[in-house]
Amino acid sequence: MKKYFKLLVYTVASLLMITGCDKDENRVFLEGGDAPVLTATKTAVSLTPGNEDQTAITFNWTNPEYELTTGVSSHDVKYTFELDTLGANFSSANKYVTTITKELSKSYTERELNSIMGNTLQVKTGRQYTFEARISSSLGTAEAAKLTSEVFKFTATPFTPPPKVALPTTGKLYIIGNGTPGDDATGWNNPVPVPSQEFTKISETVYEITIALNGGKSILFLPLNGDWGDKYAFDGAKNGNNPDGDILRRGGEDIKVPATSGTYKVRVDFQLGRFTITKI
Repeated sequence: MKKYFKLLVYTVASLLMITGCDKDENRVFLEGGDAPVLTATKTAVSLTPGNEDQTAITFNWTNPEYELTTGVSSHDVKYTFELDTLGANFSSANKYVTTITKELSKSYTERELNSIMGNTLQVKTGRQYTFEARISSSLGTAEAAKLTSEVFKFTATPFTPPPKVALPTTGKLYIIGNGTPGDDATGWNNPVPVPSQEFTKISETVYEITIALNGGKSILFLPLNGDWGDKYAFDGAKNGNNPDGDILRRGGEDIKVPATSGTYKVRVDFQLGRFTITKI
């Protein structure tokens, strides 16, 4: 169904273009467009260990054909693709979202789709689920004239994906930094005291430690005590993380701890590629 917007465009930043005169006859209006139609190559997706490089599914959608008072828009359309579990109404905290410019299709390999299901949506593996997908189109950085497709449903049974971050080959993990008690004035003395600064291995992919932390200081994680050759830390700028938890990266930058000193539980989840720091 055609939708009409009658949106007045004043600046390039807000949407499309700028006019040199304020007269109505020189202004550009967005008059309408059609919601994109989303389809896919399959409604039942097969995910099989060993076939990770094969294409699992390809999503296709139509151009919304935005219309201006000057004619059909030639400007690039931004598409937002969302994937969630059945019944979540695309409101779950773990839903998958990606942005696509210009293109009218998106393919996922079995590896990519399986990782999205296991590591992003965090569904249990070995069970069949119904997933819902939709695509939204918009113009400009302000996402003006947003149009959303009908929901496309498909089924899949994910298997356990590889961890997002490679596991420590030592099977151990240690915490170091001036955010820790340490055994010297700087807190960066390596090796660190054990067992007080050694994590407990909760599962094959999760490590935890309860420890007193110095507010506003820094930490990182070592797989081998006494060795600076390998480390795990924040996937971003030094001390630029959310102190309550953020994205983990092998070889990353120092992690800033919460501002208040106290006892915290530090959890490192290699499967999801995240760390959390929770006040006890």
